Amino acid sequence: MTDDLPAIRRTLGLILLVLLTMGLYFAKDVILPLLMGTLLALTLSPLVRYMSRFGLAPVVTASALIALVGLIIAGAALLFSGPVSAWISDAPALGAELKAKLQGFANSLAIVQQASNQVEQFTNGVADPNVQRVAMESPGLLTMAVSNAASVMATTVVTLVLALFLLASGDLFYVKLIEAFPRFGDKKRALRIVYGIERSVSRYLSVVTVINLGLGSVVGLGMWAIGMPQPVVWAVMTFLVNFLPYIGPLFGAGLVTAVAIVSFDHLGQAALAPLVFLTATTIEGQFVTPVILGRRLELNTVSVFVTVVFWAWLWGIAGALMAVPFLVCLKVICDNVEAMSTLGNFLGAEAVVPVENGAASQG
Repeated sequence: MTDDLPAIRRTLGLILLVLLTMGLYFAKDVILPLLMGTLLALTLSPLVRYMSRFGLAPVVTASALIALVGLIIAGAALLFSGPVSAWISDAPALGAELKAKLQGFANSLAIVQQASNQVEQFTNGVADPNVQRVAMESPGLLTMAVSNAASVMATTVVTLVLALFLLASGDLFYVKLIEAFPRFGDKKRALRIVYGIERSVSRYLSVVTVINLGLGSVVGLGMWAIGMPQPVVWAVMTFLVNFLPYIGPLFGAGLVTAVAIVSFDHLGQAALAPLVFLTATTIEGQFVTPVILGRRLELNTVSVFVTVVFWAWLWGIAGALMAVPFLVCLKVICDNVEAMSTLGNFLGAEAVVPVENGAASQG
């Protein structure tokens, strides 16, 4: 019986992991704004604590910061509302124009399309004529946009309000967390983990924000130089999508390519827009960010990619946005909890290689 205990523990752990994943999936609307509000509070809390040294109450600093964040979000939404609504209303015409300009590429797919039509006709032909077919009408683009906008607005409001409460409370929750542990050693460890998470998340999001501001400015200037319409919109879009590792640059490149093909008369001229975007994002992703953030983040590429894919599958774009901050928090916890040191070593950017004298060196 005792020999089966490890297998039973592993099975129970796997079941618990599956149940936890299912709970996260179905409770997305509740958990997502809570996590985002906590991350926002962790990012801004060092600034609130710094301003308190000058006698400024946390509630005052927190209110000013959250108001500033709200204004930035509202400004970005207002800036995008015009172009996005125009793209949605003109989607059929834009799609037809895009298809017409790419007709040369579309001709190469004619055989595949013809084969698909033949299969569909064959399927329709052998179907039972007595079976009634039911066609589900999907909602229009405008309806989906309005529904998503309402959901995003509700999530944003909850996020900002929660971040405001957390920041305005100062160190209240840190004190309560420490009081929950009976032993002094556990109190020190908990405090070290909490401040480590705060410092790492704040540093990561702050540095990435500054990098994305520079990248957005470069892309906006490049779009203006080649005559791309609405270069400010592309600058803001680049700033926002680059918060999504791997997924954001791909989405931005696709959107830039589609709009450029529709906006310019010749494909050669249209190719300049994605070239500018991909050049800027490649330099940022391969050189700028690794140099500035590499040693501070200390996460390997595989763990980042797997985490982004998992959270994108679980929660979509919002999950991909939170993937790296979540991984940063997990890495800090692993570095301070001995039982999780193996996982922390796996997540790290550098491997610990033993040497002959029994010490360890960074390889």
